[in-house]
Amino acid sequence: MAVVWPADDDTIEACVQTLSHEVARLVMIGCRDIVENDERLQPYASVITVLDAETPDDAACKAVTMARQGEVHAIMKGLINTDNLLRAVLNKQTGILVPGSVLTHVSVAQIPTYDRLLLFSDSAVIPYPTHEQRIVQVQCLVRMCRRLGIETPRVALVHCSEKVNEKHFPHTVSYRTIVEMAAQGEFGPCVIDGPLDVKCACNEHSMLVKGIHSPLEGKSDALVLPDLEAGNVFYKTLTLFGDAQIAGILQGAQVPVIVPSRGDSAASKFNSIMLAVL
Repeated sequence: MAVVWPADDDTIEACVQTLSHEVARLVMIGCRDIVENDERLQPYASVITVLDAETPDDAACKAVTMARQGEVHAIMKGLINTDNLLRAVLNKQTGILVPGSVLTHVSVAQIPTYDRLLLFSDSAVIPYPTHEQRIVQVQCLVRMCRRLGIETPRVALVHCSEKVNEKHFPHTVSYRTIVEMAAQGEFGPCVIDGPLDVKCACNEHSMLVKGIHSPLEGKSDALVLPDLEAGNVFYKTLTLFGDAQIAGILQGAQVPVIVPSRGDSAASKFNSIMLAVL
């Protein structure tokens, strides 16, 4: 796994956990002095490769090149802006986007007050998904649910209400189309409904009080959030106020790309590494 510009303590700590659990061997790109002088990493020197890079952008380009050549099987963001790393990943000449695919972010949260894992997208990549991009988001969520052992995922298409509103929220029309596609079996075994607000998607009591009938029964495994703004706020709210353990990776590239927020904890970064390995 290539680690791009490992200059912050939480990234280093996540790498130490990765090495102590023998999850992956690491290629640390940039910040040689930090890596070689950190006592936590020294016991694992035999399974760490350190490569020089002049800047975080240079480190990102080197990581992407190694992924394209099959030299690393995952990429993790250190102390670099997500936009800068994505620029390297999406470069038309030298990047690692799978031809014809869509790059999107999938998160997995373990929330103390919810009785199952909760997946959601997209908090990092697509600002305002088109209908075609939203279909890919659904496909990625369903596939990840199955990777996590959920054979028939329940997926909610999230909105601020349960009504299709073509005038003010045209994406809700797309929601109904996706529900019809799911009913026709286009996503394999799964249950998809929407629009629904988050409480009705994840709480049966709220659904019943509002008089809503949904096959999700308030037990959603995954949420498709309307845009990046909603996704990013949801992600950070869960971690700050919801005491959630969280993981997230990019789908659609040749290798999993881990893009935690620079403010994420070491635990969240390690969880994301584990998700990428899975």
